Amino acid sequence: MIGLMQRVTHAQVQVQGDTIGAIDQGSLVLIGVEKDDDEAKADRLLTRLLNYRLFEDEQGKMNLSLRDCQGGLLLVPQFTLAANTRKGNRPSFSSAAPPERATELFDYLVQQAHIQHHAVSQGQFGANMQVGLTNSGPVTFWLQV
Repeated sequence: MIGLMQRVTHAQVQVQGDTIGAIDQGSLVLIGVEKDDDEAKADRLLTRLLNYRLFEDEQGKMNLSLRDCQGGLLLVPQFTLAANTRKGNRPSFSSAAPPERATELFDYLVQQAHIQHHAVSQGQFGANMQVGLTNSGPVTFWLQV
C-alpha cells in the first residue's frame, strides 16, 4: 500500500464542482493500492500516517506528527500511484489491485482513520476528482508498506 503524504495548510477535493472533502492544516495523502495489499498493510500505513513526524516543533525541526498537532487528514484514492513506470512511455498497472479490492481496502483505511483520528476527510474512489492543495514547505513523503 502506498501513501504519498503532503504537509498542507489547506487541501480539498471536488467531484463535479462539489467539495466532498477538505482540511486546513494537516496531511493530504494520495493512496495507491497494490495487488498484495490487505487490511494489515492498511493498518500499518495508517499508523505511519498518523505518527510520521512532518510538522515543525518550536525549534523548526520536523518532530511533530499529525496526532501531535491535531491536524486534518484528507485521504484521496489514486490508482496511478501503483503504476510501474520503469520501462517505455506508457505506465503499466499490472501491480495495482483490482478496483473492487482497492475500493474495499481504501474504505477500510478511511473507516479505521475515523476511529483513530478526530479530523478525517476523503475523496471518492473511481471518481474524476479535482484536488487542490497548498503544500507547506513543500514537504512530501512517499510511504510504502
